[in-house]
Amino acid sequence: MDLTLVIPELVLTAMIFAVFGADLFLPKEQKHLLGPVTAICLMCIAVLEGTLESVGSLYGGLYRVDTYTHFFRLFFPLIMFFVALISLDYARGRLRYIGEYYGLLLMATLAMMLMAGAGELITAYVSLELLNFCLYVLTAYAKDDFRSNEAGVKYIILSGVASAFLLYGITFLYGITGTTSYDAIANALVHMGGGIQPGLLIGLVLITAGLGFKVAAVPFHMWTPDVYEGAPTPVTALIAVASKAAGFALLLRLLGAALLPVAASWEPLLALIAAATMTLGNLVAIQQRNIKRLLAYSSIAQVGYLLMGLAALSQFSANAVMFHVVGYGVTNLAAFLCVIVYQNMTQEEEIEQYAGLAQRAPFMALGLTVALFSLAGLPLFAGFTTKFYLFTAVAAQGYLWLVSLAVVNSLISLYYYLKVIRTMYVPAPAVEQRLVIPGLVASTLAVLVFLVVIVGIYPGPLVDIINVATGSLKLPS
Repeated sequence: MDLTLVIPELVLTAMIFAVFGADLFLPKEQKHLLGPVTAICLMCIAVLEGTLESVGSLYGGLYRVDTYTHFFRLFFPLIMFFVALISLDYARGRLRYIGEYYGLLLMATLAMMLMAGAGELITAYVSLELLNFCLYVLTAYAKDDFRSNEAGVKYIILSGVASAFLLYGITFLYGITGTTSYDAIANALVHMGGGIQPGLLIGLVLITAGLGFKVAAVPFHMWTPDVYEGAPTPVTALIAVASKAAGFALLLRLLGAALLPVAASWEPLLALIAAATMTLGNLVAIQQRNIKRLLAYSSIAQVGYLLMGLAALSQFSANAVMFHVVGYGVTNLAAFLCVIVYQNMTQEEEIEQYAGLAQRAPFMALGLTVALFSLAGLPLFAGFTTKFYLFTAVAAQGYLWLVSLAVVNSLISLYYYLKVIRTMYVPAPAVEQRLVIPGLVASTLAVLVFLVVIVGIYPGPLVDIINVATGSLKLPS
């Protein structure tokens, strides 16, 4: 057993214990230093992963290290690096026990890396639950905020029910195939002749329900707006970006490695869920007045687009799903950074309270505008390029009706994004005082905006990297 395959996971585990241990001994006035330490740890993990190329498996295939795992072992630490950066001022000014907060960010990163590399169902489930436990605590971390406590209770209860569905579905799948290994499940389904038994159908429906909750797909999405609004805003960014990406990393491997022989049974179901998710997300977002709830329903709509790629699963569509995950991730981080900074300075979250932001903080307004235009899918930004790639991949598999619906939904989304932009630029500000953005925040926002633009106009290198990563999934072209 070659433990060098999991050096990043082992090093990250040591860092988790180091951060929790340091929190025990640091004076209260110095605990905020763990924020920069956490960001440095995450960047070190990303750099370490960038030097590794070896592939293999551990424990008889329970955990796989291939190009797909390598991609997400680099992507998740980088995303969480930005989450740690955007948490610095917020955590120091609003949260108690900030040492544990940063330790939980590292633990969530480890869980997401394990989800991407899991090669069988129980490993995937345990990794998913480790992530969920971190999110439960982080959602309710603002102890003095009633909304945060309420969001944490709702999240843990509903997520617990979804986990029960998922585990029950796994038992059905195990009962039919006699194994939890992805490869062995695929072999068993092939020997069944591609037919679908009632027990297998029930298992697939339950697994879809359980994982559908985790990624906020309709009709399992109702927790999303309340949790997004109530959670500390950096945690909302974590749930919206990193945990969604981890969910789709797990889904891609599960569907491609284990359930592909019965794709004809689950692809129509995913297509219908995708259609309902993108439509409901965009229509309900129009009615929102709170910026965090608007971004919640926007993220539900984005999940609908991503589910299209899974419903039309192929090498091309897998590339497109991962490409859209990256583009959506950097875009949403830019949007949430602006929301966090404005909330820190003004304590405001309502959209109407963004009036005149362009006069008070021009660069922040520009950054949020770029992020919203990218989420809407306008040219020159990441959202346009990733959506175009995704829609093309889905259309290539014959789902023209689904692509047409997605285009209509993208046009709908432009309305509520423009509503926010209009609020920032047209009305006069209620308060004339200018907002001074800290240098680190401005630099982080500049980097994120740059990434949104560069992915939009020069996606070639990223697409090549993703194509290599998905090659290990061995999907049909």
